[in-house]
Amino acid sequence: MENRRAELLDKIEELILRKQYAQLRSLLLPMEAADIAQLCEELSEEQLPLVFRLLPKELAAEVFVELDSDEQEMLIRGFSNTELKEVLDELYLDDTVDIVEEMPANVVKRILRHSDPDTRKSINEILKYPEDSTGSIMTTEYVDLQKDMTVAAAFKRIRRTGPDKETINICYVIDKNRRLIGLVSIRTLLLADEDAVIEDIMETSIVSVSTLDDQELTARALSKYDFLALPVVDTENRLVGIVTVDDAMDVLQDEVTEDIQLMAAILPSDKPYLKNGIFEIFRARIPWLLLLMISATFTGQIIAKFETALAAFTVLTAYIPMLMDTGGNSGSQASVTVIRGVSLGQIKFSDLPQVVWKETRVSIVCGVVLSAANFVKLMLVDRMLFHNSAVTVPVAATVCATLILTVFCAKLVGCTLPLLAKKIGFDPAVMASPFITTIVDAISLLIYFQFAALLLGI
Repeated sequence: MENRRAELLDKIEELILRKQYAQLRSLLLPMEAADIAQLCEELSEEQLPLVFRLLPKELAAEVFVELDSDEQEMLIRGFSNTELKEVLDELYLDDTVDIVEEMPANVVKRILRHSDPDTRKSINEILKYPEDSTGSIMTTEYVDLQKDMTVAAAFKRIRRTGPDKETINICYVIDKNRRLIGLVSIRTLLLADEDAVIEDIMETSIVSVSTLDDQELTARALSKYDFLALPVVDTENRLVGIVTVDDAMDVLQDEVTEDIQLMAAILPSDKPYLKNGIFEIFRARIPWLLLLMISATFTGQIIAKFETALAAFTVLTAYIPMLMDTGGNSGSQASVTVIRGVSLGQIKFSDLPQVVWKETRVSIVCGVVLSAANFVKLMLVDRMLFHNSAVTVPVAATVCATLILTVFCAKLVGCTLPLLAKKIGFDPAVMASPFITTIVDAISLLIYFQFAALLLGI
């Protein structure tokens, strides 16, 4: 698809220009909804509605879900009331909720006005849940069965209600109070005798999540157990919905994107890069840049304080960037590794002693190797090749000793700050490279000048 994208776009535009709509429809029908949506995003405002109206209702709804919110809003504004209702009728509930959350108020009112009463009620119920909760991403479109049903009766119910459900691979068994008591797969039903009772073949060992659980934890649970869906229960263990794997993948992608943005000192944005305006990008970046610029003044103050020492040994100035960069990189390596482990649930705050011990050993090995390589470089390249007589053994020893201790401190800071941030309720990604680099820069300078005073007598 990626290789043919330009060719397909040219073909679509050519067919639109020639008004050969039957051929255009035939070109689009064999394609996947996600691929059609990708092509639609490249079309003009005049071409998009035309292409969309050529699609069958079910395919059109699938394509609509895959479009960005801007294209969705544009189509909704251009839909007649009948067209809007047809699209809404084909959408699954969780997809409708996602669209409602992205649209401006006037568009939301129109969507709700043309939704059927049951759908409107379900949408309003889901919108009541906190933004990052499991309840906000669940769907109420699932198949439920009673424990005293026979397999034959269960199949009748599935055939009657299944077409409107998001998935029928797993059916959930509830009692008269809608409490979740078991589940049964379609495979189990197909292989069971028609007279078998659901209670006798259902699984009672159930992994479920609560409506108020964090959606990222729910997504990771789906990944951990390799489920296609997870049942969602309320505080009284009543089944209220399910979370499907496609929604979990969206959550994980959003969380990873947010972590990457935070680690780069950028305020998270819901929009793709090319959809963001200049001032939106500016607002996302400038607060952190200002904060980091102010925090960097500490390193300037340290250098100013030791100005006399630097004047006596000007050669020391040449190695400040190398020490600060090495320290910053060492801290970033440790922090990124720990942050990823925390995000995947592999590292907890209780693991802090193990993490510190591991990073301590790594820092010693890295520091010694870097120090030895740097000593050889100083004596062979700087002193002998470039004839820099100011690079003496004491100067080289000062730089190398600083390097070892800087790497040690950097990795210690890098592995502890994310865990401490998680412990007190902050996103660990906030403590990633920008802040850690600033802290390590200050530490490396202090170490450098202390070693200079000790070994060079300044």
